[in-house]
Amino acid sequence: MKLFLRDHRVLVILHLVQLLTIVSVFWLAGFRNLPVMLYSLFLSVVFLTGYLMYKYMSRREMYKRLTMPIEKLDDSLKPLGHAPMAEALAHLLQAQYNLYHEQMTELSTKQEEHLIFMDRWIHQMKTPLSVIELTADALDEPESSSLREETERLKTGLHTVLYMSRLRTIEQDFHIKQVSLYELVQDVTSENKRLFIRHEVYPTIKGDKNIVVESDEKWLYFMMMQLIHNAVKYSTRRANEVIISLYASDEKGVFEIKDFGVGIPKEDLKRIFDAFYTGENGRIFRESTGVGLYLVSEVAKYLGHTLQVSSEVGKGSTFRIVFNV
Repeated sequence: MKLFLRDHRVLVILHLVQLLTIVSVFWLAGFRNLPVMLYSLFLSVVFLTGYLMYKYMSRREMYKRLTMPIEKLDDSLKPLGHAPMAEALAHLLQAQYNLYHEQMTELSTKQEEHLIFMDRWIHQMKTPLSVIELTADALDEPESSSLREETERLKTGLHTVLYMSRLRTIEQDFHIKQVSLYELVQDVTSENKRLFIRHEVYPTIKGDKNIVVESDEKWLYFMMMQLIHNAVKYSTRRANEVIISLYASDEKGVFEIKDFGVGIPKEDLKRIFDAFYTGENGRIFRESTGVGLYLVSEVAKYLGHTLQVSSEVGKGSTFRIVFNV
């Protein structure tokens, strides 16, 4: 109703000005019959009110639709009435919806093709990487270590891209089951032996070995891998140890990794889980992409886990994954 009144405000004002002008002309011309003038004004107001009521009733659905927020795209296709203006607006919205739907379908198809290509390309790259690793084993030091270091970087990057592409279908790609935190940590640390040796930063595992949580083993493995890689990377030449703790707190299981590296500036803590945000440390460590922690955060949301972080510059950082036991 408010939109309707605002839309016809100028018409009402113009009509009142017109009435006053006509009455003034007759008054100045010597026609001073006040009852007749008042009756004429009354009839004019009645006709105007009747016209406005007809306009509102014939376009009520249109004005109602224009004042209500759209909760989903299909809401724009609801009928707007049979008035010419309402039908014209409905045709316009229908045409706009069809055009938008076609463009979205085309973009979605292109995106899906791109992601399928990326998935296949990543899997194809695993074969030459394996060949390079076998070649590195046949070389003498230090060439062998240098070559393996670069292949590990490539492998880590490929896995990050692969998991980022899989994130779009994570609803169909995870399976919740009972997972032993200690056994999974053992698998992750065993897989990263070369990383620890190369950076001279070694893990110490503490806490309860019997904690079992409900999670997806594959995605949780990826989360732990990312957090351990970050802890080691930012501890290089500053400390030779990262501490992995497994414990229960308030009836919840906790995976905690603490490093003694550079730490995270206070102003960066709120944004470290934003996509592609590298912060001050990212400008120092050129390998930072701002993708790892973003993926960890997104996976934690899907799995219903809580991420916690505390850090102090120069003293290190602590990351926790909190599970419902």
